[in-house]
Amino acid sequence: MKIRKPTLRGAALAGAMLALSLALVPAALAGKGKPGGGGGTSGGTGGTIALVMVKDANGNGSPNYMDTVTFAVSTSATTMPYVTVYCYQGGTLVYKQSSGIFYTSLNQNFVLGQTDAWQGGAADCTAYLQNWDSYAKHNTVTNLASMTFSVGS
Repeated sequence: MKIRKPTLRGAALAGAMLALSLALVPAALAGKGKPGGGGGTSGGTGGTIALVMVKDANGNGSPNYMDTVTFAVSTSATTMPYVTVYCYQGGTLVYKQSSGIFYTSLNQNFVLGQTDAWQGGAADCTAYLQNWDSYAKHNTVTNLASMTFSVGS
């Protein structure tokens, strides 16, 4: 497997796409909240986080089992924010994934239900915007903001 170094042009394109998507998210999420299964933003003292549909198999605009989502985030606390998603069915953890949400991250997408524990059906999820500090604070994770959303079956 050959690994290529990122080019300046590729990084600039990725940065421009991220800036464009962050600019469009508020309009895309306007009027979306818990009814209908997801959306919305939640802020804390450290930033904001908003769900963004990447692959919406049934086109209903809400996350469903095996749909792909990502998150638009804003924070001044870190230059490389992470998002961790936890999903539960009846109190049982069926999904947990963490990904960096920054332009050099290898994977910013979350496929809801891509685990052995989640074999289908609806789930209640929480996404946390986090600062992972592996240097100054000895591997601490700080939650900066969070949002809850429902995943349909």
